[in-house]
Amino acid sequence: MTSTTKRRIGIIGVGFGALVHVPGFRSEGWDVAAICSRNREKARKIADEAGIADVHTDAMELIHRKDLDAVAITAPPSVHHAWAIAALESGKHVLCEKPFALDSRQATAMRDAAEKSGRTAMVAHEFRHTPQRAHIKQLLAENYIGKFRLCTMELFLDRYVTPAPRPLTWNAYKAEGGGLLGALGSHYIDGLRHWFGDVATVSGSVATLRPDLVDATTGRKVAAETDDTFSFTLNFVNGGMATMIASFAATPARGARIVVMGDEGSLLAEQPGPNPLEDGVVVASRNGAPLAKLATPAHYTPFSDARDHRLMAFRLLVRDFTRGIEQRISPAPNFTDGLRCQQVLDAVRESSDSGRSVVL
Repeated sequence: MTSTTKRRIGIIGVGFGALVHVPGFRSEGWDVAAICSRNREKARKIADEAGIADVHTDAMELIHRKDLDAVAITAPPSVHHAWAIAALESGKHVLCEKPFALDSRQATAMRDAAEKSGRTAMVAHEFRHTPQRAHIKQLLAENYIGKFRLCTMELFLDRYVTPAPRPLTWNAYKAEGGGLLGALGSHYIDGLRHWFGDVATVSGSVATLRPDLVDATTGRKVAAETDDTFSFTLNFVNGGMATMIASFAATPARGARIVVMGDEGSLLAEQPGPNPLEDGVVVASRNGAPLAKLATPAHYTPFSDARDHRLMAFRLLVRDFTRGIEQRISPAPNFTDGLRCQQVLDAVRESSDSGRSVVL
């Protein structure tokens, strides 16, 4: 491939894939050559609207195309293991959505396949690139709060607070990898590892506070198998601890609040929804001074993208993915990070079942 030829990617999944992956890759110079969905009509409509040439309903058919450089997997977690490994073995670079896998066994196989392939393999934890999260990482590196002691996180949203049972989707099934812990907890766990290093011990609890669903095709009421609420406590190898409590069954919604505390100060980050904002700021205090907003370094907001507030961070992740291909590396968050995050997710569930802390 010459330097003047655009790299070509196929995107599997047309939910978040259509909203963010397609415009994100295109804006960073990629040719989105094909998309894949089990629903051909839906995929064809999205492809026509976006000007994408090819549509597939068979993911393996897309994966084994000879004219693609990379594959982005944005389908439910139950297929990540098989499709990521198949893509790597077929010589493709891979960007895989979170949660990474169904369990640590699958995640280990995916990490091993990535290392064996020599291809660039990353996980779409683009939260690392949001201004708040990146600025906090910098402040910690600069010892702004002194020695890290404690981080608390709260996330309360009312998405499942509905007057009637909400529609049944794949997210209700354990076998599909559904649940709030995987969907958003994985992002926050990745962020905690990015800030504070590897996790030593885990305790946690998962719950389903609003299980009622309705199957739109039959009208039958069913109960969700997966969590809509979770809490955990992590202790880190390097010292310090973090706690998080989150729920989609809270009312009224209160968004997210993160507090990072050290022996000399604290950092505070807030957001109204599940995703950090494109222009989020950090509020801080050190040496007993009142809390005050810190100016966000300009390089953390290199551009704005009005199409979707999630696009700036995702496009920065795509830039890392592209750089990884050029340098023949897998920048973080890579498949090793995916495995480490999955081990924490598994430990939260194990602790919830056993009532005991889990040592990693």
